[in-house]
Amino acid sequence: MADFIPVNEPLLDGNEKKYLNECIDTGWISSEGPFVKQFEAKFAETVRRKHAITVCNGSVALDAAVVALDIQAGDEVILPTFTIISCGAAIVRAGGIPVVVDCDPLTWNMDVSQIEAKITPKTKAIMVVHIYGLPVDMNPVLELADKYGLKIIEDAAEMHGQTYRDKPCGSFGDISTFSFYPNKHVTTGEGGIIVTDDDSLAEKCRSLRNLCFQPQRRFIHEELGWNLRFTNLQAAVGLAQLERLPEFVQRKRKMGAFYTELLAEVSQLELSLVKTDYAESIYWVYGMIIKDDVPFDAAEAMQRLREKKIGTRPFFWGMHEQPVFHKKGLLKDVSCPVAERLSRRGFYVPSGLALTEDQMKQVVIAVKEVFN
Repeated sequence: MADFIPVNEPLLDGNEKKYLNECIDTGWISSEGPFVKQFEAKFAETVRRKHAITVCNGSVALDAAVVALDIQAGDEVILPTFTIISCGAAIVRAGGIPVVVDCDPLTWNMDVSQIEAKITPKTKAIMVVHIYGLPVDMNPVLELADKYGLKIIEDAAEMHGQTYRDKPCGSFGDISTFSFYPNKHVTTGEGGIIVTDDDSLAEKCRSLRNLCFQPQRRFIHEELGWNLRFTNLQAAVGLAQLERLPEFVQRKRKMGAFYTELLAEVSQLELSLVKTDYAESIYWVYGMIIKDDVPFDAAEAMQRLREKKIGTRPFFWGMHEQPVFHKKGLLKDVSCPVAERLSRRGFYVPSGLALTEDQMKQVVIAVKEVFN
């Protein structure tokens, strides 16, 4: 569509072409190339972790993390209902049982005050998922994990460059994961990474990534893994992106402030929370909630904006409302009213790093026309 403003467009005007050309000129395009180790080392340093293991996307990073922690049939894992399907799917594929909590109506993250009541003798881990721009309030979660002897899986897919009380997101889990999909602050097209300080977990993830080949007996397998390898081409793009992460975070915060200032007068909307006492939003996306007295929902608003050539995306649909889990006998008769409201009345507008100020002004005009 001519002049259509997409919901996301990455910014690729740094060293991406230079590093990709180096891959092509040297012939190193597979997972054996030197950029992979460089990118892993730089990313580990950025989030202050000992190990970083690249994989082919953020969803399989969660799969490998769950398996590495030995989540087995019948083990319960507590997670937010308001998240992407990848989180629940990783638990279910391992044979575990997802146990969900509702979310905080302001931050949209998991309501940590609900976690302790969900802990049972079968609980093995808490999966923390930082949502949209603000991190989960981690201190209470860490205290519960210590109190009950639970592991923490930290999904920081949307949190490149974000901190919780000045400590990097991705540094809190026994095992933590990120995504490098094109809408993230750091992209490699597709891709993901697992980070940890635990030597044995890192070794396990590296093995799972590479079909569980054995060093001395390559084609004799004691365990089943996957081919989750990450290419030198992806790592080249990722390294160029990572070089600019502070700049990207600053750019996103500027975009968030721009939207907040110009949309504040739209009384029918609840806008993204700017900050809490432990973090300032990095606006992975710029989300908004349609207030309850507005006689149409997010789906209708998004259609009206599309007619005005503005790209949008709906908010996540809660894990407890996913038909695929109900068919498996999971999460039935669960109520999470905050997440249910967000799923039906929440959406986000164009938020990509390549978005221009003129485009943002067009978005604001269109949103005001829809609601006024």
